[in-house]
Amino acid sequence: MTRESSPDAPPPARAADLRSAGAWLARHGLADARPTPLLASRLAVRDRARLAAHVILAVLILASALAATSAFGGFGGFPPPYPTSLPALTALVAGLLLAQSLLDRWVRRVDQRAGATLSRRATHAIQPGWRALLGLPYAVFALATSAGAMALAASALAVPDPTVRQLAVILLIGLVGATAITALQLRHLLRFPVVAEDEESLTADVIMRVEDARVLTTPNVQWSLPMVLLFGTAPGWWGASAVAYLLLSLAVFVALHAWTPSSVTVAQRVVSVR
Repeated sequence: MTRESSPDAPPPARAADLRSAGAWLARHGLADARPTPLLASRLAVRDRARLAAHVILAVLILASALAATSAFGGFGGFPPPYPTSLPALTALVAGLLLAQSLLDRWVRRVDQRAGATLSRRATHAIQPGWRALLGLPYAVFALATSAGAMALAASALAVPDPTVRQLAVILLIGLVGATAITALQLRHLLRFPVVAEDEESLTADVIMRVEDARVLTTPNVQWSLPMVLLFGTAPGWWGASAVAYLLLSLAVFVALHAWTPSSVTVAQRVVSVR
């Protein structure tokens, strides 16, 4: 008799996903582990979700730049959208937050369906906190870069030029939106349960979480939005401050990646003390 699959079971992993999972395990020092369909499907969903999250942030940057054209009298011969640019950008930020929330829910549901199919769970399952996944240095870096970008935008509000002030408001809206999206993603990482059936899959789960948390601390929007919107328009002192902020935060970012333990080392520590 043919065995019917459960309606809650995830779709079978493709051969390409299995090969990709095997390469991922090898890159992370787990070459002896077998690339299971569970890991392959989770990695595939994770890659799609990360791509979608990048698209969400790219839309935020492009929308902020488009809204900024109102400060220069429109774009391409069209009249400037003064009455609607800021409310429209605010509404878009709210929509992007909703999209990120739905994206996280989709990933969570895939993991829940995968967990429901496991024949057994890892003993003493863990729920890593922010100190385990992110660590104090990365957490401080994320807070400092966000605060620095906000301070840059706020300082531009003191410039008498109304064009600069309008761009500063747009910049603040974009930065607040980016920060909220990142916070939503971190909350998802910290709250969704571990999915593992043995110690190897438990280690792989924690590695994925640590890597995702570190990717989220990369201040791509905080680095790019000030340069896109205000550099060359604001006074010279603001441009010098923006360049100094960019160079200093980039140096700290490189140092963090060079000096902090790898995601594999962090995961092994977390699993060893569970």
